[in-house]
Amino acid sequence: MIQLPNSSIGSTLGPGSLSIASPPLSAPPMAILSCAGLHTKGSNLLPAAGAGQCKYTGQPVRALPIRILTVGKKRSRGVQLVVDEYVGKLKNYCIVDDVQIRSNPRNARDARAQVDDEDAAVMNLIRSGDWVVMLDENGQDIGSEQMAELVGDAGNTGASRLSFCIGGPYGHGRQLRKRANLSIRLSTLVLNHQIAVLVLMEQLYRSWTILKGQKYHH
Repeated sequence: MIQLPNSSIGSTLGPGSLSIASPPLSAPPMAILSCAGLHTKGSNLLPAAGAGQCKYTGQPVRALPIRILTVGKKRSRGVQLVVDEYVGKLKNYCIVDDVQIRSNPRNARDARAQVDDEDAAVMNLIRSGDWVVMLDENGQDIGSEQMAELVGDAGNTGASRLSFCIGGPYGHGRQLRKRANLSIRLSTLVLNHQIAVLVLMEQLYRSWTILKGQKYHH
């Protein structure tokens, strides 16, 4: 897990002072492709929730590195323990990077300024070659089989990394909304960032067991 303190957002990632250069903000060419039967930019496909077995089950899948960007307050110890457990499990399948971005990094006095500051911090960590999935309460509904197909499809887009973004208390900013290739929601319930990251981690692990045809998801 990497946590970004107020003073280091967009510049360093914890111990070792690993520099983060600001990438181009434009979406990669693969933004026009469809993914897991969901709406992506330039696609008119409808969601196919409950469509049955994942098309990639038991087939070779290109394992993109996964980065999870979460905006919010410091996680509770219990939540972090579970997140770390799933990061360890996922590393049997792909590289996983768990990045926390402190909410309201510049101590803005109004919500709009706070969202803009958080938006800038997130965008500083997104590369031009990332396939970006935004978790949003108004996003498309997605089931476990679809999530597995999303992971499989992302490997065919030409992207170099699959990035999932969990927003802060006031949601995502304009730059990320413009940049995201796909917007999904994990539940019709509104989830705070600590619960959302747990659900996402578990579903990503479940996705890989589906892709590999393993028994965990039954």
